[in-house]
Amino acid sequence: MNPITRFYKSFYLTRRTYVTGAAIAFIFALSFYVPVLEGLGKIFLVFLTIALVLDLIIVYGKNNITAERICASRFSNGDENKVTILLQNLYTFTVQLKLIDELPEQFQERNWSRQLSIPGNTSASITYMLQPFERGEYSFGNILALIKSPLQLVERKYTIEAAEVVQVYPSYIQMRRYSLLGASNELQEAGVKRLRKLGHSIEFEQIKDYVRGDDYRTVNWKASARKGQLMVNTFVDEKSQQVYCLIDKSRSMKMPFGGMTLLDYAINASLVLTSVALQKQDKAGLLTFAQKVDSFVQADKKTVQMEGILETLYNQQTKFLDPDYESLYAYIRSRIKQRSLLVLFTNFESLHSLQRQMPYLRKIAHYHLLMVVFFENTEISSLLKKDASNTEEIYIQTIAEKFAFDKRQMVKELNQQGILAVLTAPENLTVTAMNKYLEVKAKQMI
Repeated sequence: MNPITRFYKSFYLTRRTYVTGAAIAFIFALSFYVPVLEGLGKIFLVFLTIALVLDLIIVYGKNNITAERICASRFSNGDENKVTILLQNLYTFTVQLKLIDELPEQFQERNWSRQLSIPGNTSASITYMLQPFERGEYSFGNILALIKSPLQLVERKYTIEAAEVVQVYPSYIQMRRYSLLGASNELQEAGVKRLRKLGHSIEFEQIKDYVRGDDYRTVNWKASARKGQLMVNTFVDEKSQQVYCLIDKSRSMKMPFGGMTLLDYAINASLVLTSVALQKQDKAGLLTFAQKVDSFVQADKKTVQMEGILETLYNQQTKFLDPDYESLYAYIRSRIKQRSLLVLFTNFESLHSLQRQMPYLRKIAHYHLLMVVFFENTEISSLLKKDASNTEEIYIQTIAEKFAFDKRQMVKELNQQGILAVLTAPENLTVTAMNKYLEVKAKQMI
């Protein structure tokens, strides 16, 4: 781009310039009736021209604004991710600046801008949050900065090359949060229940500081007396159990709630559950399926297992056909030989759809401990809370109650077949699935 074209693309007149020019034009118009005003108008026009030239010299003397976008190379899906823009004003005077960041098209944000004032020869920063609702690649554009001089007659646009691609992964922020809470024995603060164990192994592990929620019966009074604070004995839980997350990718998981699809909720919960299972010294694995099994990660507890599962979950997309549970059963029988906890994330919208798959679910449950996690329709729940005021609303609520009843009936039918069932709202999925997993661990059901 040649210098003249670059100048015209960056040069703008401000509102103050147009208002002043309009006022001068009005004075010239009045001079037809009051001739003495013509000289006054010429004086104002000369002053405006000189001021514009000075503004141009000041603003276009050299490039004096720099900007840099700082953000993670990976964003966490469904969470707020921090983006910071660092600005530096190399002018000797304070500039009024309008900042525009070209956000990825997935956010559909067309009017993002910030106004700020930066003193001469100083730096400033702006921090904002972005919350993506789908996985994939997000492309940022350039950073635009429109600055005004002290006279505020001319505006110059700086275009800072800052194009970059950020990958949005399943919610690793939730995964880290629950992992840290689990390491510090504070999962109950996130809503995860602390369950009484029916027993524990007799193998002593270590003596540690007492934290809220520890069993009082494990207090080591001799160590507490020596240390001057409560100390408890810890024991080694039963380890190396296999935990698989089975994720249904059929059309029923395409339903959106709160901006995210059910598949994305299931993926985020699977990531957290896998992380905590590995922290509990269990072997974690993954299987995704629709008409056939698409991805399979063998259960293991090696150090790179979490990264492999994260990369596998990143590329998962919903299909638009019904799932094939017969193929799922055959694959599980051939690949998963050891009795394991299978956490199946799926969605049955009617009792009939569950009954069609029940024979295969029973066969899977015969060889493994099967936990079926499916979703409440929160839109139906909100309909049931409203007061009906006419016949049409009564009819709608009756139908909604029928769907809600079917969901509760599904839980009963699964339990009758010896299958663990979890019915939860999408936003509560992670905590609910974690509670059920810890309950299975506490009861040593595998």
